[in-house]
Amino acid sequence: MANTREPYVKPVPILALRPTQMTVGIREVKEKRKRWREQKSAKKRAELLGKHMIPVVHGPDDRYYVVDHHHLARALHDEGVKDILVTVIGDLTMVERNAFWGVMDNKRWVYPYDAKGERRHFRDIPKSVADLKDDPFRSIAGELRRAGGFAKDTTPFSEFLWADFLRRRLSPKSVEANFEKAIEKALAEK
Repeated sequence: MANTREPYVKPVPILALRPTQMTVGIREVKEKRKRWREQKSAKKRAELLGKHMIPVVHGPDDRYYVVDHHHLARALHDEGVKDILVTVIGDLTMVERNAFWGVMDNKRWVYPYDAKGERRHFRDIPKSVADLKDDPFRSIAGELRRAGGFAKDTTPFSEFLWADFLRRRLSPKSVEANFEKAIEKALAEK
C-alpha cells in the first residue's frame, strides 16, 4: 500500500469518484464554487486544480475513493467541471470487495455518519459526489474554523468531529433560522 501521494496523471471523471462520507456542508460547497468563479482565466483555474488534487484510495474494480476534499469535488461538479487529477494515497486494489470498507474504516479513510451524526452502513454512502447530502453543522464547523474557533489539523474528518460537538450544543432549528447567530453561539461554546 502506498503512503506517498502520487499524482495520477490521467484525468478522472468527477462523477466516477466515490465518496467516503455521506454529507458535506452545502455552505462550504457554495463558498468553494464562488472562489472557483473568481478564477476568470483558464490558466488560473488550471493552477487551482494543480494545487488541490483530490486525494483518493485506489480500490477494487479500479474505482477511486475520495478521502478528502469532498467539498471541492462537489463544488467543481456543480460548476460543470467534468474531470480532475487525483493523488493516490493508498492502493487497495488487491483487497476483496467484501473486506474493502472494513479496511477503509480501520485506516480512518471513511466517515459513514449521516446529517444527524448517526453512524450508518457503508452501503448508505452515496455513489457519487453529486449525491452528498447537506449537514448544516459541517458548514458551521467550517465557519467556526475560519473565525479562529479551532485550528485546521490533519486528523481525518476533524471538521465533522467539530460538527458533532456543535450538534450537541446547538439546535437544528436555531441553525436554520439564523446561521450567523449560530456561529456566534458556536464561538462562545467552544
